[in-house]
Amino acid sequence: MEILDKQYWDNRYLNQQTGWDIGYVSTPLKQYFDTLTDKHISILIPGGGNSYEAQYLLELGFTSVKVVDISEVVCQTLTTKYAAQGLNVVCQDFFQHEGQYDLIVEQTFFCALEPQLRSAYCQKMRTLLKTKGVLAGLLFNRTFEGGPPFGGTKEEYQKLFTEAGFEVIFDLHPSSIPARRGTEVFFRATYASLIE
Repeated sequence: MEILDKQYWDNRYLNQQTGWDIGYVSTPLKQYFDTLTDKHISILIPGGGNSYEAQYLLELGFTSVKVVDISEVVCQTLTTKYAAQGLNVVCQDFFQHEGQYDLIVEQTFFCALEPQLRSAYCQKMRTLLKTKGVLAGLLFNRTFEGGPPFGGTKEEYQKLFTEAGFEVIFDLHPSSIPARRGTEVFFRATYASLIE
């Protein structure tokens, strides 16, 4: 298997091998963003890629949106396109990132990580979320041959997040793009001890 490092992701973008990229913010995330009323919350989008989610959040008037991605290619593109609108772009390995956020958005990042990194992903999210912060987004509810993407099931995710101290709520029928309908789950995860 290839090493999924910076060079791997740079090459994927340079060669336009971005089959995960639907070209716009996915409907379940758009609908979720539309419910958020505090425009000053701090938002992180890890492994943000072309970041249509970030663009939409900026259009809605959110003032603190940050994208972290390991690919210099995509980071340069995002900086050129959105820096003037206030997007903060950090070219960095997610696991090296430091900060505190009210909302972390999951969109095709989890499935791009090797499955053995999923526990570390959950632990890192714990360090990045503020008290009562929320991790929300889409996960694949299906398997794939090889990867990336790497799939999984709602039951696997439930166990993973619960073991990391999260309470997680799933929507098993998000209205996503037709090609992914029935193969995704939308989720919201918060520390179990902080649920009121």
